[in-house]
Amino acid sequence: MGLSYLNLDTETRNLMLSEIDLDISDMSIYISSYLNEHGVHEWPNLTRLAAELHNDDWLAMQLNNQGLLLTQHKRRNPRGGGFTLAKVPITAANTLSEAQFNLYYIRALAIRASKEGAKLIVYRAKEVERPRPESELLIGSSFDAVKLLDELRITKGVNPASNIPLPNSGLTFKLG
Repeated sequence: MGLSYLNLDTETRNLMLSEIDLDISDMSIYISSYLNEHGVHEWPNLTRLAAELHNDDWLAMQLNNQGLLLTQHKRRNPRGGGFTLAKVPITAANTLSEAQFNLYYIRALAIRASKEGAKLIVYRAKEVERPRPESELLIGSSFDAVKLLDELRITKGVNPASNIPLPNSGLTFKLG
């Protein structure tokens, strides 16, 4: 089950689409190494469609139902000396879809917050079995919208410098 997005309305969806289009136009949209060739091709359009009409659950379902993920991927051998094949995690579709949908949702909210003079406040959008202590500390905190937007546009949410909610944390933002 994906996140519960409190501010996922028409305005937010339109801003998400603008942000996705920005990444598509400059060819900086995040492409997971877990996507197969067909998945790499379909990912931008499916991400747009999810933002326009659906949610992260729908996006994950498309990845699974259309067979857009690899079954194995190359990763560095932990003992050194090249690469080894590893199974793609069974949760890959959910993790990828949730993380990227949430990224565009947060970017859209950052734009709205800066326009409306609102705050961006972290909240728990999905219950998790064992919440990380660092995630729990973020709940209720607010972030500078302009700085957050700039950082997420640059990092695509991968290893950001800020202490923002990470994928699988069950956290996102709301306007406050």
